[in-house]
Amino acid sequence: MPIRQFTIVGVGLIGGSFSLALRKQGFTGRIVGCDRPAVLDRALVRGAIDEGFAHPFEATRGSQVIVLATPVLGIIDLIHRLGPALPQKTLLTDVGSTKGEVLNQAKAVFGKNAGTRFLAGHPMAGKEQSGIEFADADLFQQAAWFVTPVRGQKLYEGLSGEFLDWVDRIGARIASLDAAEHDRLCAWISHLPQMISTALAATLVDEYGQEAPLLEAGGRALREMTRTASSPYSMWRDIALTNKKHLQDAISKLEQRLAHIRENLDSRELAMEFERARELRKAPKN
Repeated sequence: MPIRQFTIVGVGLIGGSFSLALRKQGFTGRIVGCDRPAVLDRALVRGAIDEGFAHPFEATRGSQVIVLATPVLGIIDLIHRLGPALPQKTLLTDVGSTKGEVLNQAKAVFGKNAGTRFLAGHPMAGKEQSGIEFADADLFQQAAWFVTPVRGQKLYEGLSGEFLDWVDRIGARIASLDAAEHDRLCAWISHLPQMISTALAATLVDEYGQEAPLLEAGGRALREMTRTASSPYSMWRDIALTNKKHLQDAISKLEQRLAHIRENLDSRELAMEFERARELRKAPKN
């Protein structure tokens, strides 16, 4: 049976962009939002949702697919609260940036039915800005959309398959991997870069103050490296808490590399580090 209604819990950048993308790609059913009243008003004005509710139990009524698009700890709490009350044929999915603890909660709530009741997902898309004001129907074009299935889950059957068909239609590239490997990978390719940007920007503020014309003088490299430093702490707090082990490991290894560079600024070792780094860009593109 085709999906007739989506509920998006958390109509911010990702949730709002997903709603707008669905509309752009021809979804003709209803899209219901769940968020604070002021956010819902802005989402209605933008055409991202047809109706909005502040209470998730009201918002999810009648939906075949519910997308949890809050920070990660909110997703875990919503699975706990919403899961037991949802109809058996409703699919619950999420867009959280870490997957291990999310999937553990889903298995605890749905038990042996987790593979048909829940789909763990993570679109690798975003901006340094947050909120429905910055939502973009094209945000997911050519972005990876990770899914981390439970053992034996048939991703492309039933509502799960239909949902992933919409993910494909909005331009994302679906990739399936184990939850633990997802969290380790994202610690390196997403979470560590954010912490580098935050640390660099904070250090520059300490060194030169808030008003120094650093971005203009530093050029493109500095702008790119500090762009995500304005990302919201509320989202990254939850990511750090739920992926602490992998992120600590990545930060520790980077610290060791920086220490090695610091101690070899006047030696051939520095040239070797540059040569090693250039190998990343030489990797074959898929």
